[in-house]
Amino acid sequence: MGAEVGRLLESFMVSFALLSAPEVASPQAPPATREQRFFEWTRMTHSKEVHRARRDKMLAQLRRSGGGVHLTPSRNGVSEGFTFRQLDDFLYFTGLELPDSMLVVDADAGSIVLFTPPRDPRYESEARPNDFPGRLLETDPDLRETSGIDDVRAYSELSGAVAGWVSKGKRLRLNFGRPRSIPSVESDFIARWTASEALAFHLQREYPGGRVDNAYEDVARLRMVHGPEEIDAMRRVCALTADAIRNTAAFVRDGIDERTLEAELEAEFKRGGSQRLAFASIIKSGPNSLWPWRILAANYDRRNRVLHEGELVVFDVGTELDYYVSDVGRTFPVSGRFTAEQKEKLEMVTAVSDAVLAAIRPGVTFADLKQVALANIPENERAYMQAGGFFGHHIGLSSGDPALPEAPLQAGMIFTVEPWYYNHEEELAVFIEDVVLVTADGHENLTASLPRTAEALELMTGKEAGTGRNPPARRRPPGPLS
Repeated sequence: MGAEVGRLLESFMVSFALLSAPEVASPQAPPATREQRFFEWTRMTHSKEVHRARRDKMLAQLRRSGGGVHLTPSRNGVSEGFTFRQLDDFLYFTGLELPDSMLVVDADAGSIVLFTPPRDPRYESEARPNDFPGRLLETDPDLRETSGIDDVRAYSELSGAVAGWVSKGKRLRLNFGRPRSIPSVESDFIARWTASEALAFHLQREYPGGRVDNAYEDVARLRMVHGPEEIDAMRRVCALTADAIRNTAAFVRDGIDERTLEAELEAEFKRGGSQRLAFASIIKSGPNSLWPWRILAANYDRRNRVLHEGELVVFDVGTELDYYVSDVGRTFPVSGRFTAEQKEKLEMVTAVSDAVLAAIRPGVTFADLKQVALANIPENERAYMQAGGFFGHHIGLSSGDPALPEAPLQAGMIFTVEPWYYNHEEELAVFIEDVVLVTADGHENLTASLPRTAEALELMTGKEAGTGRNPPARRRPPGPLS
């Protein structure tokens, strides 16, 4: 009994102390952060008039090729810590960094509709409203006016719209990334789908009566010919790449490793304003230089060897500036001087490139350019210079822009010229790559500021450039390929 009375008395005293204590203000909630607007965080790639003209051209192109409804998906909203990079086609037609959206060009109805979420899920968090205050997308009043797309709808309406098109027998058109008929997209344990293949699988599963066709050729006919705003962007990114290669070549010398050269190159890209790489930088030396990037990249730690006197180092690199990319190649002697044999091969490759460049003009085809290349390759070297279609590829928003190889060249087309030489018998590889614009009366080499002759390439290397900078010490033991 005494113990129980003691506990009651203690409880009473605690309660009395709390009641009689001076009042303490409760902690206040942090001030609410203002809800964000879409264009506070982004801008159009080009003017709304440019993108509207592209959509109108697509509408006309689809009508010429049989009509239907073209669906262009955007990138999903998850950035995973990297800067958001929109899908090429969606960016080309809208100029917008909208996540989880769909642009619809209905050639039958003559309409253009943008389906997008009302809000951006990346800006939402119930647990942290001060840090994630929300961001408007479809409900942003500025979206329609700034983008030039009048019909913007909530993404939730898309499924009903697709069901309606299927019920009317309309063709659903997707860009599958290559010119082929559309097979049934099957799922398996290691399926590697593009955004369009994933979309096709969903359409085939949810709308089994729908007809899905390829719109690759329609998109390619538009994107192959660049407008003045794109040509300006390509000039800028090519100039940045040429400068970065020139600066990095000054580090080429015995004892430096490939990754250190990559670090110097990519630092120059960043300092020049690049938002990201066009592809993983390929700087390969000695025996590494004999292998294409797909083979080198198949091994986790392959591209990390130390350069040695007497070897060559190949640069096959590119960066991205305001969504447009470069892809440029040069070959340098590690010792600062080409051997007689190395110089002979370099001059042979450059002569092939020069012959191709001289033949570029409106009206010729890639098949014509390949014949020019083959005619200038010595017969005893043809086994070491192979290309299925042409020594190059179209370039713009990506290093592999859509293209129709049989299409005659037109002013405004931009592609690479890159005859490459891989001689495994002599253990010698040489690579020269330039980015070329087709003009009304010929061509313009957008990377002509970067030297191509043996003498000029020698002067750019570390031993001859006289930079006074020593290669940084290697931070890990040399690997088996050093």
